[in-house]
Amino acid sequence: MTGLVPHRLDGLEPDNLLAFMALMGVLCALEESRPDWRVRVYWTVNEPPLRPALRTPEGLDRTAIAQATAEGLETLSQHHDFRGLKDLTLSPQDATEILHEVTESSDQHRYAADLWSALVSNAATSRDGKKVEPTPLCLMFGQGHQHFMERLASIPRTTTPPDRGQGRSKTPVTEVSCLQETLFSPWERPDATSSFRWDYNEDVRYALRARNPTDSKTKETTQHGANRLAAIGLSVLTVVPKLSRSEKVRLAVLGGHRDASGNFVFRWPIWRYPISLTSIRAMLGHPGLWSHDLPVDLGIVEIRETKRISSGRYLNFTRAEPVSRW
Repeated sequence: MTGLVPHRLDGLEPDNLLAFMALMGVLCALEESRPDWRVRVYWTVNEPPLRPALRTPEGLDRTAIAQATAEGLETLSQHHDFRGLKDLTLSPQDATEILHEVTESSDQHRYAADLWSALVSNAATSRDGKKVEPTPLCLMFGQGHQHFMERLASIPRTTTPPDRGQGRSKTPVTEVSCLQETLFSPWERPDATSSFRWDYNEDVRYALRARNPTDSKTKETTQHGANRLAAIGLSVLTVVPKLSRSEKVRLAVLGGHRDASGNFVFRWPIWRYPISLTSIRAMLGHPGLWSHDLPVDLGIVEIRETKRISSGRYLNFTRAEPVSRW
């Protein structure tokens, strides 16, 4: 029988929403390209600093894992076709037609249905009923020429970032090496590519900074591989209509919650045992994630929470803080 070995993902810190969504993306990609690997993931609770670890069959190195991830990304990103939409602004009728098409058509890949089910529901609309409410993880609506659906279509398909460096020192980056950096090395964010504003590093508040980062002439850079993976990982976070305290139907998301002030927060668990993507979905939907009443046998040792914030006309997520420990 083939043995199983862990691969520590040093790039995916536990306090970054982008990193958690990238972790979901890795699992989606590997389930697509290598279902026979039966990949599982856990957190290195007893081996600080805290990081996730992939458990795979023995005989695989980092290059093989990154290559398999790239193959899964190539397949899944083909379903990021949004009919030319630039922003997540759909009428209830259009949303109904799209959701019906991707869930009922035998020609559609299951992933397409998962992805659209993580974006909108035709039962949760704006106050005037003209538009459906977008997932709370959508932070862009055209401000600063940042368009969410445009990026959700292009980023996963952009296999490599621009060459790094300047002039003769420019260095090309391969897709596999970019993914290896994202997964196995601390992030340096060296890429001049677009993002989804899920990385707490993109929070532009400057109360405790020496300068206003929005006035800087230096272009903010990203970890391109992480944004590619997170775009795929978004498909895990299904949305559903939910009746709010004010008797209004609002959009809820797996792992998400609105506090008493209506602000959106997102939580994920830190667990010690190797589990599958299906099990992670179940944990994100467990009511104990919010009541702090989780069964001990789930192996959860901590819960992290990030908050969606507004900084001027831009939205961001904060660094995730522990809210419960066992």
